[in-house]
Amino acid sequence: MIAIEKLVDIAREAGKKTLEFYNSEIEVTSKDDDSPLTKADLAAHHYIVDHLSELTDAPIISEESGVPEYEERKEWTKFWLVDPLDGTKEFIKKNGEFTVNIALIDDGVPVQGVVHLPAKDLTYFGEKDKGSFLQEGDKKPKEIYSVMSSKEDPIRVVVSRSHGSEAQEKWIADHNVIETVPSGSSIKLCLVAEGRADVYPRLGPTMEWDVAAGDAVFRYSAKDGVHPSPITYNKKTLKNDIFVVGMEA
Repeated sequence: MIAIEKLVDIAREAGKKTLEFYNSEIEVTSKDDDSPLTKADLAAHHYIVDHLSELTDAPIISEESGVPEYEERKEWTKFWLVDPLDGTKEFIKKNGEFTVNIALIDDGVPVQGVVHLPAKDLTYFGEKDKGSFLQEGDKKPKEIYSVMSSKEDPIRVVVSRSHGSEAQEKWIADHNVIETVPSGSSIKLCLVAEGRADVYPRLGPTMEWDVAAGDAVFRYSAKDGVHPSPITYNKKTLKNDIFVVGMEA
């Protein structure tokens, strides 16, 4: 594995690339699936892939790169999942809730993950056997913790700022929700890891690169052992099923 501090450095530098475009008029184009794409996505993508490639021989899948066929990928034991700018809609709105995400997958599990918020200069990171941390700017990282909730507990639920749905509203109505916490991008997983929210139900589509880094931060925020997570990796399409993070099955 690459030292987590080095991954944090790469994510922060990639974040600086995004801010070069964030602080001016943002040009937006559309990808084949009609999702938005900016020059910031591509600048961060190239920075991360170039610098990771200097440090590792493991394959790298970025949202802005092609995805190898499953027949090739199924033989992989380790690979990187990168979302160079998660929350492009939040980036375009200029609300600061976008992230740079880097994760290492080992035997189907995210064993390292970095989630950096360029506009807020905050970095969450988690690593197997070492725990999860939040770093504000250049300050010393502080360890963060979370606990699993049960279905009967009163809970604070983090919800998507840009992807609400009837299914989400029904889920909230069916549980003992005392507060909803709106947020964008992979920050949602980090808010659960930090204990600022209890549960994150994702009832719409996501891709593995959207969640891998935040999932690592969540998993290793347990005070003892590792939190269970319903998210799996290196699937045939890299698309995730709906999931609920932070609540016991």
